[in-house]
Amino acid sequence: MTRPVVWFDIATTDGPALFGFYQELFGWEIENTPMGYGMITPGEGGIGGGIGTAEEGSAKGVSVYVDVDDAQAYLDRAETLGGKTVVPPYEVPGVGKLAEFTDPQGNRIGVWQR
Repeated sequence: MTRPVVWFDIATTDGPALFGFYQELFGWEIENTPMGYGMITPGEGGIGGGIGTAEEGSAKGVSVYVDVDDAQAYLDRAETLGGKTVVPPYEVPGVGKLAEFTDPQGNRIGVWQR
């Protein structure tokens, strides 16, 4: 079964400073949450996403998250295929489990178990 990309995340040095840029550039509606994370409302046919400030030492850039039914099983499979787990599954209340791995060439991908 093909697994869809369901979320993207832009991690940067100052997330809120980029809200206006993306609003002006793409017309995105961005809700600033109390934690300073911008929740991007998807347009027609699009997926939701967010813009946030990366924690010290965390990777910056764009991440995509793929919808899966078992985060750990997909991490295990990624490792069997030459990938590496970088963030083991963790629970986000009201959201589900998130985890991340790198593929054999170092690209970082997230999985989202809802």
